Amino acid sequence: MSSTMLPQGAGYGVVIGVGFFFTLVMMGLTWIQNRYSRFDTKTSEEFNTASRSVKPGLIAAGIVSAWTWAATLLQSATVGYRYGVAGPFWYAAGATVQILMFAILACKTKMNAPRCHTYLEIIYVRYGKAAHMVFLFFALVTNILVGSQLLLGGSAVVTALTGMNVYAAVFLIPTGVCTYVVLGGLRATFLCDYSHGLVLMIIILYFMFDAYTSNPTIGSPSAMYDLLEKAAVTRPVPGNHQGSYVTLKSNFALIFGVIQLCSGSGTVFLDQAYWQRAIASRPTTAVKAYVMGGLAWFAIPFGFATTLGLAAVALADHPQFPTYPNLPTESDISAGLASAFSASALLGTHGAVALLLSLFLAVTSCASAELIAVSSILTFDLYKTYFKPEASPGRLIFVSKICICIFGLTMSIFAVIWNAIGVDLGWLFLVMGLLIGGAVFPAAFAITWTGQSTAGAIAGPVAGLCAGITAWLVTANSLFGELTIASTGHEYSTLAGNMAAVFTGLIVTVLVSIVKPQNFDWEVTRSINSPPVNALESTPEESSETSLEVKPETAGKVQGDEKDLSGDEMPVPSAPLPPPKPKDDEAQADADLEEHPSKLRRALVTAYISACLLTFIMDFLVPIPMFLSHYIFSKGFFTAWVVISFIWVFASTFISCVLPILETSGFLKRFVVQVWNDIGKKA
Repeated sequence: MSSTMLPQGAGYGVVIGVGFFFTLVMMGLTWIQNRYSRFDTKTSEEFNTASRSVKPGLIAAGIVSAWTWAATLLQSATVGYRYGVAGPFWYAAGATVQILMFAILACKTKMNAPRCHTYLEIIYVRYGKAAHMVFLFFALVTNILVGSQLLLGGSAVVTALTGMNVYAAVFLIPTGVCTYVVLGGLRATFLCDYSHGLVLMIIILYFMFDAYTSNPTIGSPSAMYDLLEKAAVTRPVPGNHQGSYVTLKSNFALIFGVIQLCSGSGTVFLDQAYWQRAIASRPTTAVKAYVMGGLAWFAIPFGFATTLGLAAVALADHPQFPTYPNLPTESDISAGLASAFSASALLGTHGAVALLLSLFLAVTSCASAELIAVSSILTFDLYKTYFKPEASPGRLIFVSKICICIFGLTMSIFAVIWNAIGVDLGWLFLVMGLLIGGAVFPAAFAITWTGQSTAGAIAGPVAGLCAGITAWLVTANSLFGELTIASTGHEYSTLAGNMAAVFTGLIVTVLVSIVKPQNFDWEVTRSINSPPVNALESTPEESSETSLEVKPETAGKVQGDEKDLSGDEMPVPSAPLPPPKPKDDEAQADADLEEHPSKLRRALVTAYISACLLTFIMDFLVPIPMFLSHYIFSKGFFTAWVVISFIWVFASTFISCVLPILETSGFLKRFVVQVWNDIGKKA
């Protein structure tokens, strides 16, 4: 970009000012939660698992925000610029599948390990220390890659828009996030996800309405179609039928979709953030939350990139485009700047500010999920498992807060390293899957397949990693004769590495488990964090937080089992205590879940059907016939495509922004009454 659209002060203002504004908001919400609800962030279970009581709308909103990386906004627009309409579709379809499939794992977790804090606890109890260390490595590599990728992409666009020092952005962006996560724990990240998601959806709709209804340069789907057809004549897309931007017959977009499937599987199935949302959800609604979250998330890259990605193509020859009279360079596009260029071209300064804000919110909301996820792993799977098994809940909270700060610094350091050696967002995004893909199926089998043996669980990830790196480097060297960032970041090289990693991990873990079988009893994992019998027989006074300090293993039961699932109030040692709350019938039904496994089995059937059916529709029924028929959109079909993107974004807004409010209406009414009573007492 020849000159920045915004002054440096705008960059620092957003990164520091907006960041700490949300910190203050989260501090207030955390105080309100501790004062007026039954949940207290001073307890370990509430801090790390949100007392396993979060309703499906808020879980869905959390999933949408956690899966909306910097790459979701930047890379989706990049593939929209490179491949036309096929890019946004394959980005969305290729990464929605994992969320839908995770509904199965969420249900299985509630069935087979209802009191776990992390999925690595399941690995440890089922397979032992060796496997635990292997999966601990893959889990931390996943979180480091995701966290540093967030900061790498976010800082690049902040710098491009404002001229802010890129290294300052890398270190300042996570500062405010660390602060409010330390103060509020997991539930604070959900509240942050909701507030960030609300603003993000408004900004996406702002871009969509401007581009397709009122912008003087484009202003309608018909005008966008004409500009894309004109661009196809002068700048045809390699690998697209007739070079068109309005066709799903795009070879490289299909390759990208396969890479997205492999890479996204690793970053969902191995990221504790997604397991943590399953753990925090109510048992009866975990499946519903993940299905709604997957469908809602689809709209973000689909709507955003169908607008800004295509607008970058349509306006690249226009005088108001930031790089005019030159086209954007390949390095600009790979760094994720297509959306920055088009936002500036569409709306000038307003567009640059809107994109800067939306990107910052996407980065911080996803970063908050990564921070609490890694802190849970380091606290429960390192500190508590290997160093201090008898640590009190208070001690675990303290360690969690320290780990949040440590990981915030760690992902900043890695983002600086990537930037210094010339690795950009596009390269890291394509390569990530081949590094972690080998552990995808072994991790899923750990909670779903009784036949996976310890040897299979260890061999699969290790073999997948070796196969992925080998296929990646061999392909890059064979095609280009050298190993460089450009050759190793090519679609064919990364495709080979991703597929080799995922399928080698699957084949090896299955074959080894068949050769050396083990028939596992799920009762072992169901006993994770179960309280001793005498804890169940104790009086309410003996079950208080004070008694939990003595035996940390009882925390999972008192905070995370019948008490929190039923919605019954836990006595909180603060003064004055809020008035007793009526029992919630719906929550009571959730409490009965462990006594009625048939309900979970029905939920599991729902998860299988919905995940498989929606995956088939998104990844086969819709795109493959249009790919094989070489269909080029007509102007009417393109208009309908855009209208569908609008409808989907509105539906996503309802799921992630309106539904959580409807679900908490009961609490909001009680909150108003309690505040009014407090005011009356003080008066």
